[in-house]
Amino acid sequence: MVVFGLFCPGIWVWRLNRGCGFCGLDAWVGELGSLVRPFMGVRGFSSTSKKIVASVLFERLPVVIPKLDPVVYAFKSFRKFSFSGKGDYQIDNVPAPRITEADKKIDRKALDRRLYLLLYGNSNAAPSRKPVWHFPEKVYDSEETLRKCAESALAFVLGDLSHTYFVGNAPMGHMVIQQMENVPEPSKRFFFKSQVIDTNKFDIQKCEDFVWVTKNELLEYFPEQAEFFKKLIIS
Repeated sequence: MVVFGLFCPGIWVWRLNRGCGFCGLDAWVGELGSLVRPFMGVRGFSSTSKKIVASVLFERLPVVIPKLDPVVYAFKSFRKFSFSGKGDYQIDNVPAPRITEADKKIDRKALDRRLYLLLYGNSNAAPSRKPVWHFPEKVYDSEETLRKCAESALAFVLGDLSHTYFVGNAPMGHMVIQQMENVPEPSKRFFFKSQVIDTNKFDIQKCEDFVWVTKNELLEYFPEQAEFFKKLIIS
């Protein structure tokens, strides 16, 4: 059995309003830390505690061309300019296509679309301990925070985090996996969002295979959790 949860933005607003400015936000983060740390601290001593996993939803945002200002559009509509002694010059405004060659070929190795990173291989967070498709992830061990654990998971496959940006310190959602016949150890998985910054290529390492997939393609890899990821990932 899998239980899903999303962190509601309304909670953030409520916390901000009851405090003074960012003081309320600090209090919210402090309360979250006080709740999570004891849970993590006892997991090694209790047979009923769940394994904590930090997963990273590593996202490349699309490059969206904004609409032209009316004045700029009117200027660009003049396609010919005459200059004394130099003849006629033509300026063509040809925007870049929104559909790339990688889109047309459904190239899941290319980083030219709006997509997310998935890895194939052994994962300590996988219940079966067999090669599976998974997000960059790591079982919480002794890191100071869950975000530090998520950063370690992403750095493990990228080499460094110089072209990444983690969005906030709190997870964007969580998934609880209950103990079953094919799941010997229950776990709680926290998802952190990170984004690609200023690059179009990564040297993905320490996995058997990898793909960059769109939201709809990602759902094909996790059919049982499709409804959860539909709500977690905002198109």
